[in-house]
Amino acid sequence: MPFIPHTEQDVKEMLETIGIRKLDSLFDEIPESLRHASLEGVPPGISEMELGRLMRERAQKDGNMLCFIGAGAYEHHIPAAVWEVATRGEFYTAYTPYQAEASQGSLQLIYEYQTMMASLMSLEVSNASLYDGASALAEAILMAIRLDSKKHKTSVLMPRSLHPHYRDTAKAIIRQKHDKIIDVPYLKDTGKVDFAALQKLMNDDVAALVIPQPNFFGVLEDVDQLTDWAREQGIFSIAVVNPMAMSLLKPPGQWGKEGVDIACGEGQPLGIPLASGGPYYGFLCTRKSHVRQMPGRIVGRTVDMDGKPGYVLTLQAREQHIRRAKATSNICTNQGLMVTASTIYMSLMGPQGLRHVAALCHQRAREMKMELTSIPGVEAVFTAPFFHEIVVKINKPADQMLRELARRHIQGGYALKEIYPELGDCLLICATETKTTEDIKLLAHHLRDVLEGRKLACPA
Repeated sequence: MPFIPHTEQDVKEMLETIGIRKLDSLFDEIPESLRHASLEGVPPGISEMELGRLMRERAQKDGNMLCFIGAGAYEHHIPAAVWEVATRGEFYTAYTPYQAEASQGSLQLIYEYQTMMASLMSLEVSNASLYDGASALAEAILMAIRLDSKKHKTSVLMPRSLHPHYRDTAKAIIRQKHDKIIDVPYLKDTGKVDFAALQKLMNDDVAALVIPQPNFFGVLEDVDQLTDWAREQGIFSIAVVNPMAMSLLKPPGQWGKEGVDIACGEGQPLGIPLASGGPYYGFLCTRKSHVRQMPGRIVGRTVDMDGKPGYVLTLQAREQHIRRAKATSNICTNQGLMVTASTIYMSLMGPQGLRHVAALCHQRAREMKMELTSIPGVEAVFTAPFFHEIVVKINKPADQMLRELARRHIQGGYALKEIYPELGDCLLICATETKTTEDIKLLAHHLRDVLEGRKLACPA
């Protein structure tokens, strides 16, 4: 955004106007020890042309890496129109739409977003988004426990094959209310939830079951079986899904005989670029009967006195000021800019476009699996169906392998050993529609070279 700095003369005139001699006088209330932060490494001001040159030089040092990392954040093609529209001033600088009469554009966009997400999940209601996928899961768990409050249940069954960041975030948030998470193991051959172990872990204190689709390993779960089992046990079902995959796979609202109670996840695949961890946004959809316990807000469509369509905040949390821990979360700013981009992205792609992208992702992942497992010393770990991510075991240390591939300008995947010690030197590798057959063959070529000990001819 434009920025016009003040000259020394401007500052002098402003200080004289308010009767102050030094700028430091404005900060007297701040303790002396906090006023002198170090600025080592920050260069003096330079011209726009010099700054542009510096940025280009730094970018060249980073190189143009070919990315095969997924693990929760995915590289997809984003049409140029998405962010060209999303960064227009009326969207880029908009804030919380408290005044409906002055916020019709923002409210309509959120309404359209909710409509698209509810349709994608095949559920009745969507809120106006949350902060990210991990905290969306935590909110879904708290929501399920509130819905079950009359029975005073405080435990949730959560597969170990769920994204580890989601598990950690959920544990950090719900333990403040003394709720508990029960880890459910996965099967070593398929990577799916161990259903026999799940049944043994069920007890009278369980309020909900979390069902990932796909799970962290890219494996597709038996969602119909898990959803129906939860219903039979009288507990709530919470789907954690990749929204792009839902354009190709059966959506959560159609799982089992009656569908899930709550669906949530990370919206980043829908038009949000990879950005060093964010900002991204979380989504949450549910049944209309559960809407009163849903966190955040809902935008609705109505008509004014003249019969013209208008948009309003139909449901918004305000009791959080007095109910404290018992309140639903307000989530005022709801990552509006990210939601704007996703709404534009989904509008441009349409149902057929999203389905095409998802199918292409799966096709590329299948190509990748075939290419990589043809290399001696590389084998697929799980036998179950998958979506755009696979786990492979290699016969060299995974960290060393990734460093060698990085020297060849390839980000070769995500090492699982730290989080899943039992998987040893395994890599989680992803291929989306942005990867060509040539890209996959290049990855396989360099992986084979590294495994066979061939050195890079001209190290970068």
